Amino acid sequence: MAVPRRVTEPGSATIAMIADEVGVSVTTVSKVLNGRVDVAPETRARVEESLERHRYRRRASRQPTTPRQIDLVFHELDAAWAIEIIKGVEAVATSAKVDIVLSQLDGAHSPSPQWLDSLLSRRPLGLLLVLCHLAQTQQRQLQRRRIPFVVIDTDSATSASVPTVGSNNWNGGLLAARHLLELGHRRIAVISGPQDVLCSRARVAGFRSAHDEVGVAVDPELVRYGNFAAYSGNDHGLELLRRPDRPTAVFAGSDIQAMGVLRAARQLGLDVPRDLSVVGYDNLPVATWIGPALTTVNQPLREMAGTATRMLLELARGEEPATSRIDLVTELVVRESTAAAPGAR
Repeated sequence: MAVPRRVTEPGSATIAMIADEVGVSVTTVSKVLNGRVDVAPETRARVEESLERHRYRRRASRQPTTPRQIDLVFHELDAAWAIEIIKGVEAVATSAKVDIVLSQLDGAHSPSPQWLDSLLSRRPLGLLLVLCHLAQTQQRQLQRRRIPFVVIDTDSATSASVPTVGSNNWNGGLLAARHLLELGHRRIAVISGPQDVLCSRARVAGFRSAHDEVGVAVDPELVRYGNFAAYSGNDHGLELLRRPDRPTAVFAGSDIQAMGVLRAARQLGLDVPRDLSVVGYDNLPVATWIGPALTTVNQPLREMAGTATRMLLELARGEEPATSRIDLVTELVVRESTAAAPGAR
């Protein structure tokens, strides 16, 4: 005979009530809540379903004095870009005497159930996600365990209900294109990141808006989507710069991608900025050391990471942040890789 489902107020169910309804021991429910792996998948699914239906939330309790950890997870580690994020997180975490557990998802944009089980078993103070997101069921699993999470969102893709720190990608694209248009360039190419990533599309949208402001049409043949890697900038750069009507300027979706464009220009014997102007994105430290020094859009990665870490620690202390979404300002940094268009000198 099936055990009748007990009707409770949302959030009022206890572990004992969940165990009674599912027909398992209190210990088993506790194991599921703590991410233990020694529970059969079918049993785990039934317990999670009951926890979900009753909107179970772990009762507030004092945070353990050890370990004091936050998990920082990237969808994929890119050395130069990720280091800026790590340094921003570390500065705040060190001051708060909190350790950092670093991991990456091998290119996946959402963690696997196994990864989440491992996180739950450690019970960190909280979770920081970079260019990745949690499914709704995963969000609720963390909420039930009172493990807060914050997204460091260069992707601009998160829900308004998810605590997020990002930057204004549309404005970054606008600033880059405005600068080149003011220098007299009229054939400007853009090489962005993946088209299914919102920050890539937002930067291109800002780029188009700058053209609309001055009544200059964007040639669709000069709009390219690749990824943020150097080889992408090089491959698209060679293709664009070999055109008989080649662009006189290129806006790249990242500083690393811009380095690929600079290499393509050198391969074709073009001088930067005499023959070609190049603008990057991110303002990584390397942008000041390459030749010529790169004009780029400053995305305040360290500040974004530090702000997100402070927000996470507030949530871990049971405090509510003043706002759930913070977008930091992007700014143009002009260096040596841009100059007046050849015909405008």
